[in-house]
Amino acid sequence: MGTSGSKGMDGVGGLGSAALAGGGGDGMGGDEGGGAVTGSWHGGAQLYVSLKMENARIIGDLVPHVYGSEPIIGSWEPARALAMERELASMWELSFVVPPDHETLDFKFLLKPKDSETPCIIEEGPTRLLTGGMLEGDVRLANFRLNGDDELLEFRVFNKADIVSPLDLAASWRVYKENFQPSKVRGIPDISINEAPTHATEDGSGSSLELDLEHYVVPAPTAPPTEYAANLAATPASLDQPEAPWTNDMLLSDGIQSPRSAAADFKDDSYHNKDTEASVADSSNSKKLQVSGMVESKSVGTLIQLQKKDKPQGLYVDRGVVSPKLGKSFSACSLASGLNFGSTKAMPEAAGAVAAAAVADRLHGSKEDRKLAIVLVGLPARGKTFTAVKLTRYLRWLGHETKHFNVGKYRRLKHGANQSADFFRPDNQEGIEARNEVAALAMEDMIDWMHGGGQVGIFDATNSTRKRRYMLMKMAEGNCKIIFLETICNDRNIIERNVRLKIQQSPDYADQPDYEAGLQDFLERLTNYEKVYEPVQEGSYIKMIDMVKGEGGQLQVNNISGYLPGRIVFFLVNSHLAPRPILLTRHGESLHNVRGRVGGDTVLSEDGELYSKKLANFIEKRLKNEKTATIWTSTLQRTILTATPIVGFPKIQWRALDEINSGVCDGMTYEEIKKIMPEEYESRKKDKLRYRYPRGESYLDVIQRLEPVIIELERQRAPVVVISHQAVLRALYSYFADRPLREVPDMEMPLHTIIEIQMGVTGVEEKRYKLMD
Repeated sequence: MGTSGSKGMDGVGGLGSAALAGGGGDGMGGDEGGGAVTGSWHGGAQLYVSLKMENARIIGDLVPHVYGSEPIIGSWEPARALAMERELASMWELSFVVPPDHETLDFKFLLKPKDSETPCIIEEGPTRLLTGGMLEGDVRLANFRLNGDDELLEFRVFNKADIVSPLDLAASWRVYKENFQPSKVRGIPDISINEAPTHATEDGSGSSLELDLEHYVVPAPTAPPTEYAANLAATPASLDQPEAPWTNDMLLSDGIQSPRSAAADFKDDSYHNKDTEASVADSSNSKKLQVSGMVESKSVGTLIQLQKKDKPQGLYVDRGVVSPKLGKSFSACSLASGLNFGSTKAMPEAAGAVAAAAVADRLHGSKEDRKLAIVLVGLPARGKTFTAVKLTRYLRWLGHETKHFNVGKYRRLKHGANQSADFFRPDNQEGIEARNEVAALAMEDMIDWMHGGGQVGIFDATNSTRKRRYMLMKMAEGNCKIIFLETICNDRNIIERNVRLKIQQSPDYADQPDYEAGLQDFLERLTNYEKVYEPVQEGSYIKMIDMVKGEGGQLQVNNISGYLPGRIVFFLVNSHLAPRPILLTRHGESLHNVRGRVGGDTVLSEDGELYSKKLANFIEKRLKNEKTATIWTSTLQRTILTATPIVGFPKIQWRALDEINSGVCDGMTYEEIKKIMPEEYESRKKDKLRYRYPRGESYLDVIQRLEPVIIELERQRAPVVVISHQAVLRALYSYFADRPLREVPDMEMPLHTIIEIQMGVTGVEEKRYKLMD
């Protein structure tokens, strides 16, 4: 006879379907009744049977029960009925194990309190029959009459049977004995959304979490920098050293022309670079692709969705990307949004983030050994410095040695911060030479830094004339590859906003108390630049045209190839300045947290369940006006259970958000690891960033698998709540806070705390809320 039970203490049947279904590949189950499980029976295989009832409206303390013949209960007395266990807020389950050739079981459902015999309400209709693990007939509903005949309470009934071997049963029992709880989230799809109830509270009281969210604010241990973005660029090394005499024939030791010599080549305004011009793709013959939110890799003809304005949809996400290694490059192609492309089938929206690596692969070939210089081009107040800061942060986070060189910072140190608009006049030859000089100094510093091991330099300046750009190209010959990144903005409202921020934050106007006077001076400076501005048409370039708002813009790419340039293109395609909050939080406290064990897939502790309710209440208040927000969790049940009380928002599961894989150490305490595997313990202690658990992951592995998540977070225009794990959130937080990778393993990421990251035109701001101690 089989063993039954609503809890694991009563027998194997209480372990839960996820734990016991691992060997059930030979059988088939259904969720609406139907034929019995049939198939080949080997080695004493058993049937693991699951009965579930669902109804969101439970009256008082009534709990679904089962009573009937053996081997389930063995009695038709309601007092001996077996209580079903709550799996979710609206789902109840009873599971048990029976032989495959078991006799027909007859039973019924009833409702009654757990610790009382009254009231007792028995379901209407005939006795239910279960044969071969499956219910017979049309058994999808269970009806109960409440208060006489006045009210009908209806439950949906689900039934599933899996074939399990004795080995599976033994393994599941061993897991249970080692304090693992059954999965409580089996059957939840990757995407789900709960309908908002009339009220959502922690303990039945709407005031249990105060409306004043500021009450829960706690100081951040290390807040991201909020100063003027250009000041965060590299400190000018060449200006910290005594100047040597400059001569036009002076060369650096490695054959690079000196900054003054390179700049001197451009005193003749009639200079024309024929070699460069000959290498430029003929824009009149270049095919431009204008696809609705798509990138086309012409080598394989694949369309990849970039932006979509529609509301969030239910989609399956993550699950990895494998793509061929192709050596094709973009040649004067255009990535646009806002146009239709017939009936072409697009990649799912959420899965588009996962294609970051795939797009990079399709643009590239093998990883390059050459150094890369991203040279910004554009008029003032077009978002160049903000783009430079974001790109620097992204590449650093991926592990590429990257540094931001801001020429304005060099100019202020060399010539002072109080230069008027006359300094930037196109007919001011002295001013032109001074600006070319500091640009050459910054370029020299960047190349010296690359020779010392740097990989990607972000060269931030207007670089608005072809002459200036040729000077930089000549200095870069034999040292690094240059890609021009031009930012173009035609939206007057955005330009005016950027101008205001410039006057308020730039050191150029720190000593100007009169805002209107500063504004007038800056507008004159802008006019001076506009008179001589020449759009990029030479070499390798990326043009960002009206990309600031994240929709309706265009990205033009010319002569781009290589692994890293491909990743940069995809990142820029998905970046925008639209302000929105990103909320990061760990799951509620789990049983493994209580026991100090690593990894696992345990359920929440009592404190963890309380936090899930507080979190739901917090999100309801914080995002009450954000109807397009989404909730992201890992696929582990402690994050899914934490998100369960949150209602009204789509919930998306990402495998990429799963906790760091601790391999053979999964389920152990650190003391056990130290005792059983002392060498592994010491290796981890010496270098937590690079240490990889045996058959598991390192922090660097986690960062690599999180890149699609970062791309998707950058692409999102609505708030996102990320419920994940300590190692994963450390890695994500380090991206937004622009923290060195070496600090990632030791970052503070406490339980029951929400980190709100506010992303927008002014940069990244952080606020923390601690809901529980």
